[in-house]
Amino acid sequence: MIVKESRVIEFKRTYTDDIKKEILAFVNTSGGSVYIGIDDEGKNFPLENVDETILKITNSLRDSIRPDVTMFVKIECVDEMVIVNVQEGTRKPYYLTDKGLKPSGVYVRQGTSSAPASFEEIRNMIKLTDGDEYEQARSLEQDLTFDSIAVEFEAKGLALQAAQMRTLGLINGDKTFTNLGQLLSDQCRHSIKFAVFKGVKKGEFKTRKEMDGSLITQMRSAFDFLQLSNNLVATFSGLDRIEQYDYPEEVLREAMLNAIIHREYSFSGSTIVNIYDDRIEFVSLGGLVAGLFKEDLFLGISQPRNEKLANVFYRLKYIEAYGTGVQRIMQHYATLDVQPEIKVSQSAFVLVIPNMNYHKSILNKTATKMKKQHEIVMTYLKDNDVVNNKDIQSLLNVKQTRAYAIIREMTKIGLIEKKSSDKDNREYVVSVE
Repeated sequence: MIVKESRVIEFKRTYTDDIKKEILAFVNTSGGSVYIGIDDEGKNFPLENVDETILKITNSLRDSIRPDVTMFVKIECVDEMVIVNVQEGTRKPYYLTDKGLKPSGVYVRQGTSSAPASFEEIRNMIKLTDGDEYEQARSLEQDLTFDSIAVEFEAKGLALQAAQMRTLGLINGDKTFTNLGQLLSDQCRHSIKFAVFKGVKKGEFKTRKEMDGSLITQMRSAFDFLQLSNNLVATFSGLDRIEQYDYPEEVLREAMLNAIIHREYSFSGSTIVNIYDDRIEFVSLGGLVAGLFKEDLFLGISQPRNEKLANVFYRLKYIEAYGTGVQRIMQHYATLDVQPEIKVSQSAFVLVIPNMNYHKSILNKTATKMKKQHEIVMTYLKDNDVVNNKDIQSLLNVKQTRAYAIIREMTKIGLIEKKSSDKDNREYVVSVE
């Protein structure tokens, strides 16, 4: 004998369209039963047309709720009353087709009533059902369009219909958009933020820029912006004019692709690119994939965090092979004194790319200064047999540490050689080679 409504029992005097919300709440929680033909006080109100009520419920479940819940619902007729018995579903969250995966479309049971689920409850249900693989989990946003990526596929002679979207992982078996689909959609909720600073420290801004839209659009916009900041510098070697960009184009492309493809998108923050006079910092959220170490990257070892995203970029020919990006970047700096730097923490990955022209300029200035200092020392040695650390301090107006450095520099390039040393005064005596 039914006494009253509860967490697992709901009374309805007659059929209304809102009954689907009660069924939805039960399948999203721990199951329950909806009794149609009983009012809130438990009084019977026999239905005039039981078959029509059952048909309406069946049609509503088939047309209004996703994923399919019919396997978890059993409808029976008892004494001119319809009872809808609902089991807990295995593909939660179930949602109203016309509302999507948001509070207005997902209901749960709270006490004796059904209520919209919070975003956090929806996320937890998705995680428990779909697992921790972010790419293939169902997207909270289902009103997605793919105009940008469709243009890219068409330009590469590739099709992007429903079948291809399922194969690539943008849509799952329930015809629901995945997080990968959301990342590649025009409504992507992540972005890339650029900050251009004056000088070599994080202080005064020159400009800021944010790229949004599909990751494909962001990639193109980001690369274009990087190229605008990539100055072409001309120098002369004899009669030959030598032109060089601050950063090789391939380096910028690989660094930007690395930041986009390998970041952790379950974090809501933006990918950050900081541009200084002497370097560019690419900051991605997520750190390294578990099991990988920084040293592995220099060996070409790679385990993509977002394998399906990487596959889409591979299909579009934006990347040539997995795991070679860092090696390709390092090759461009093989003959230079300054090298790219990788910094890794538990939640962030930073790739620092040096400005070639800036560092060459600094080296040239240093070399010029050193050459003048060397010339002064060599002039002194024309009239003197030896020179020591104190002599160099006096000649060049430098401190003791710098004087030692100059002695080492001149010895290294063969201008002078060490003949003896005074251990008491810690001075080095040198003479012409």
